[in-house]
Amino acid sequence: MAHIPLDEGEKQLNGDSAAAITEVMDLLHIDVEADEAENRPGREDALYSRNVLRKQRHWEKQLAARKSKRKEEKQRRKLNREQESGSGADRPQLTKRVVKAITKERLAEAQSTGIKLCVDLSMTDCMSDKEISRLAGQLRRLYGSNRKATRPFHLLLTDLREDSRLYRECLRMNDGFLNYVMDITEESCLDLFPPENVIYLTPDAEEALETVDADKVYILGGLVDESIQKKISYLRARELSVHTARLPIDEHMVKRNNPKNFHSKILAVNQVFDILLTFCDTGSWTKALQAWFPLGKGYVTVPEAPPLLATVAQT
Repeated sequence: MAHIPLDEGEKQLNGDSAAAITEVMDLLHIDVEADEAENRPGREDALYSRNVLRKQRHWEKQLAARKSKRKEEKQRRKLNREQESGSGADRPQLTKRVVKAITKERLAEAQSTGIKLCVDLSMTDCMSDKEISRLAGQLRRLYGSNRKATRPFHLLLTDLREDSRLYRECLRMNDGFLNYVMDITEESCLDLFPPENVIYLTPDAEEALETVDADKVYILGGLVDESIQKKISYLRARELSVHTARLPIDEHMVKRNNPKNFHSKILAVNQVFDILLTFCDTGSWTKALQAWFPLGKGYVTVPEAPPLLATVAQT
């Protein structure tokens, strides 16, 4: 069969077709590689797995916190029922308006005769917005406990400026904050009381608080510190040159074994306040700590020893 030579135009056409086919194959090869790269487990999957684990751990912490809070609320309601069951059984049912008026009158009387307790709010500048919000919630619960108390404290919020983040957050979170029956001032506690009468309660103090004296002024450090900086309230008390004391946790509680081996004596402001209130009502640190010290902190109370009976020597 005779070979028919191709003219120049046909050669050019065949050359262009081959180049086009090669280009298409290259593109297909790139697409295949891209698909394989997308399907290959890599950095994105690892980041996704870490995010899922982090969210799961955060959710578990929130769940544990909610369980602890429900347990504390249950204990609080039980204690309130026990306090009201003694004299409230024969008392006629009062309307909400009458109860509100009686409560307001009792709080007003505490302003002149109650034991003075200040919440020192001078340390809020070093707190984050989240910590400020948590402190505002603790102040609301603290005031709620004082309203329900049979013998409420004379409450004072010191070093609270109207232009501060905490003041604005209290207005936002706490309904009727400006109507709270308590003293709110920008002054320091030492501007109001002589230093020799002041006892600053801090977990880092060496001396344990044995009793609550009506002639003393008790200071709670208004602080929420998620970074766990040590001795902030103690250093504040040293700055004021006032006497310090701690709750008698070591004297009435022992460590309890737990899976995480976690033990902490750091309490929220409202928790310390509830312990003081209950001690003033019962005269027992064991009962007060048992009612309000969170179980998740890793401590349990030691049962109180029965009083020793006096014995008379026989002759």
